[in-house]
Amino acid sequence: MSITRRDFLRLSAYGFGTTFLAACGFRPGDPALLNPTDLPALSPTVISQALTELGFEAFADTVKIYQDEQYLYVESNGMPAHQMMVGITSWQQQVPVPQSYAGSNAWKIPLHPVIAENPVSAKTSLYRGAIALAVNGIPIFNALNNRGDDALLYGELDEWGGHAGRADDYHYHVAPLHLSEIVGMDKPIAYALDGFPIYGLTEPDGSAVTALDEFNGHFTADGGYHYHGTHTYPYINGGMRGVVTVNGDQIEPQPRTQPFRDSLQPLQGATITGFETPADNSYALEYQINGQKYYVNYGFNGNVYTFEFVDAAGNKTTETYTKPG
Repeated sequence: MSITRRDFLRLSAYGFGTTFLAACGFRPGDPALLNPTDLPALSPTVISQALTELGFEAFADTVKIYQDEQYLYVESNGMPAHQMMVGITSWQQQVPVPQSYAGSNAWKIPLHPVIAENPVSAKTSLYRGAIALAVNGIPIFNALNNRGDDALLYGELDEWGGHAGRADDYHYHVAPLHLSEIVGMDKPIAYALDGFPIYGLTEPDGSAVTALDEFNGHFTADGGYHYHGTHTYPYINGGMRGVVTVNGDQIEPQPRTQPFRDSLQPLQGATITGFETPADNSYALEYQINGQKYYVNYGFNGNVYTFEFVDAAGNKTTETYTKPG
């Protein structure tokens, strides 16, 4: 079953918004979208297919989506399907653990983005919190870390462009370009927190990307706007071209994460060489210093986390923490 224009009229009537419709190929100002009336209810098939156009459907097992008149809400546990942490050479001893991005703590993507008169640059601000959300439910932070340094160039990121933060929360600092291979080049790989979509290395029609502005985005011929991921700085959206609220150098609203371990310092000379999930709710991280192997084995039962630290001689120490609910 294909999605017809009438189906999308129904979506407009049910408040899916201009971002949703634009991602599906319909643009603001289309006369057919102005007065949708007397429309029958949407079928689950139509909704599923429409969400596929947004890029989230490939991750339906771990990402939940719903909406109201203002926001598209995205729920996830913050743990991607791909391997994590391997390749990091500047490691602050944090590790990935599941997060509760759900309910009142879900991600909120504006359905009606508005171009800002005074855009916010990520070069000089937005060093705290996320600036975008990937379609696999993983947040994306500023390419610059909280010191203003390029996290990629400083060796802080894994082979996928991510790492674990102070709350042991996994997030990207560059565009997750590999997602284009999963969702297709015609669909966004992420959404900035101003509501505008982020595409990969090509335009949705497969053509080359040209004339990006300082925010790594551009206006399209029909008056729309979107960002692109790139291999060079700023890698992802270089700020907020759309209207956002900034509080304490962080975009609001966005979910909260809460540390349950003390913040640690970078471990000099360490390179992360392995990360596995040997069982449900259990993880094993391997790192090397001067060719010697060390391990952090950890897992959880409910909100109680147990960490086992193994040194190069095989000596083990154990620590237990309670993660806030």
